[in-house]
Amino acid sequence: MTDTIIIRVQSPDGMKKIASTKRETAAAFLKKVGKEFGFNSNRFSVYLNRDKTGELLSQNKTLSLLKIKHGDMLFLFPSGSLTSTSAEVMDTAAPHSSSSASSSSFLSPRPHSVPSSVQEDEIDQFLTKQDGKIYRNRDAQLCRHGALGKCVHCVPLEPFDEDYLNHLDPPVKHMSFHAYLRKLTGGADKGKFAALENISCKIKSGCEGHPPWPEGICTKCQPSAITLNRQKYRHVDNIMFENHTIADRFLDFWRKTGSQRVGYLYGRYTEHKDIPLGIRAEVAAIYEPPQNATQNSLELLEDPKAVAVDEIAAKLGLRKVGWIFSDLLSEDTRIGTVHFTRNQDSHFLSAEECITAGFFQNKHSNSCKLSRDGHFGSKFVTVVATGGPDNQVHFEGYQVSNQCMALVRDECLLPCKDAPELGYAKESSPEQYVPDVFFKDKDKFGNDVTFLARPLPVEYLIIDITTTFPKDPQFTFSSTQRFPIENREIFGETQDFHSLATYLSQCASASFLDVVSDFHLLLFLVTNEVMPLRDSIGLLLDAVKTSDGELAETWRKSEQWATIEQLCGTVGGQPSGSLGSDGTGDLSAPLSSSAMWSCVHCTFMNQPGTEHCEMCRLPRS
Repeated sequence: MTDTIIIRVQSPDGMKKIASTKRETAAAFLKKVGKEFGFNSNRFSVYLNRDKTGELLSQNKTLSLLKIKHGDMLFLFPSGSLTSTSAEVMDTAAPHSSSSASSSSFLSPRPHSVPSSVQEDEIDQFLTKQDGKIYRNRDAQLCRHGALGKCVHCVPLEPFDEDYLNHLDPPVKHMSFHAYLRKLTGGADKGKFAALENISCKIKSGCEGHPPWPEGICTKCQPSAITLNRQKYRHVDNIMFENHTIADRFLDFWRKTGSQRVGYLYGRYTEHKDIPLGIRAEVAAIYEPPQNATQNSLELLEDPKAVAVDEIAAKLGLRKVGWIFSDLLSEDTRIGTVHFTRNQDSHFLSAEECITAGFFQNKHSNSCKLSRDGHFGSKFVTVVATGGPDNQVHFEGYQVSNQCMALVRDECLLPCKDAPELGYAKESSPEQYVPDVFFKDKDKFGNDVTFLARPLPVEYLIIDITTTFPKDPQFTFSSTQRFPIENREIFGETQDFHSLATYLSQCASASFLDVVSDFHLLLFLVTNEVMPLRDSIGLLLDAVKTSDGELAETWRKSEQWATIEQLCGTVGGQPSGSLGSDGTGDLSAPLSSSAMWSCVHCTFMNQPGTEHCEMCRLPRS
């Protein structure tokens, strides 16, 4: 027909072209639109303008009378959706014109209802309210204006300014996540053409136009191919252990057994002021879960205390911020040197370790109101205790990219058996469709070439994070003595009332708050099988959290602590009632020869029955 026209209809899910005629009524045209987009007639509205003005009503007027012409663009909004200004979301893709072959969705206006139940972390709420700009002083040589003026040489920089980040010492390769958000939402459109969506490698459900996979698949339900790229931002910009003691105690297991060790990092997220809008993960304690460990392998076991540990940490103002594992081979046990086990010429993280890190990051996703899923990325970090070029123990921090998280979550990534630095993207099977995964590299002539990720260098998945120790040590837990760490029975370090009695005798001169200010001691008080204090220790945890000595003394007078002292007096090592009302006791309280003892010179925990310290070789007394 000569009066056939094509009308473009833009929706949050993309644009479609609807064939119509000039004489077709608005009601008939809306039925076509609903059928094409899969909506019922009362589930959407169509407008002549993007700002939701000029609604096209279901009536008998023809399109020509409504002045709708061939090639016009109409705008569809699902019923109940928010306006575009309050529903802007962002995506990991960069420009609006990015190819559909990329792993990230293309950037487009995506009005949707922001999840009202999403509670972002305190640090995210704090950084969202910050200005974030990098202010510079007036340059005496370059600036030719008055004290109140600004020019190109002194105007404040945006937090994502690459030149500024590259000139920091050391240079910053990855901008902070909140700086990345400012970059996406900046400019004249204020992020109107940006979207923040999680990558999916799974077939979309609900497609009824063909049989399910493996009999059928179409472009509507098929996930896009993934082109791996090095992530330009990171969710955490620095990892800081509060003091060296935390790390040294973790390494004690390897020093004594030669086996590797894995632990969970408990701490908090704070502002990292060295990087604009940066986030720091501060580590206050390491919890070591049940595990099977050898010199070359680690296997995590089911942990019946996992929920209790998280509850205790939360009441202490802490949370699980990451995990740590050792990869150490001794070069000379006499002087404590180690082999340089991994470097840039081999691998920073193996594929198997990347997959494990991706599993943990998916398990501890980052709450985000700017994502329609309510979460985006993760602030969960990975720390490796390994040898450095100086043959000393170094702590290296990492995360894996959001692309790696998606590949791990949807079970698309496998490790290579004979090459730890290589991963392998699975191939599609009748049980699972796997999208193609690509990465770009240079050939021998220096040209950019696209390769299929079979195999895949894991360097495309890794984001490195600086790991530091403060110049002035910090202590969330102020105890100067060492209560045995959990799950170390393999070499005689046990948590029981005998070790508690010994610990209390070593702390006889300390205040009660300092005595109980030990993460592993508090875990034992809550989880021991003889007298668990899970329901009656809240006051003590508050005292440790706030460093309130009076509150701790109030709890010390409770019936529960009196019972604990009696149990300690029964097993020996700490006479009942040896802690006086002032929180101190008798330094001459006898030490049990059958319990572990702390060296008075270096505080190293030694095996029972020994008379000289295994660390400093000095006598016990």
